[in-house]
Amino acid sequence: MKLIQNIKQASLYFVGLSIFLMGASLFLIVQGKSNSFLLINNFHNQWLDSFFSKFTFLGDGIFALILSLLFLIFKKKKASLLTLITFVFSGLVAQLIKQIANSPRPKLFFKPDVYVHFVDGVTVSNNFSFPSGHTTTAFALATLIVLISEKKIIQLPLLLIAILVGYSRIYLGQHFLLDVITGAFIGTISSLITVYFAEKQIKK
Repeated sequence: MKLIQNIKQASLYFVGLSIFLMGASLFLIVQGKSNSFLLINNFHNQWLDSFFSKFTFLGDGIFALILSLLFLIFKKKKASLLTLITFVFSGLVAQLIKQIANSPRPKLFFKPDVYVHFVDGVTVSNNFSFPSGHTTTAFALATLIVLISEKKIIQLPLLLIAILVGYSRIYLGQHFLLDVITGAFIGTISSLITVYFAEKQIKK
């Protein structure tokens, strides 16, 4: 099966992803939901505030649509279509879980005197924290690109970008570590499913 070959070709990405997910999950188990958030979110400065408030856009749905359009402009129709399908599929799954869970975001979860690191200019939501939609999109796109590309050199940079998008959601006070881990998992699985069914359709 070509998907298995693609996964093997992208072994650097998937090994790194596995290490990240296991490490983050272990940290979450040891520290718990509240403490893990406060520890990760503890350090702030003006430069990082500005950087992550912009960098988080790489997990936004608008960015996914722009990326799909860019693929189309450069005559990569398959990549464009797969990007669009992966984004829609992963987004629907994440939004469905959000509606079912309806979990509070850090702003509502913590008392006002417990969490104070709000970044100027960033609108902080109160509800639908689990899972992180931005993280879902970032990992869905990163996983898709490494699966359809033969360039090994892009695997670790794409993984780092996706992880940083996840971190940005915690840094900006929008999500907990659990939301980010789950978003990464949903995005990754969504891309694998999309590529799998796309290959079956091509064979037909």
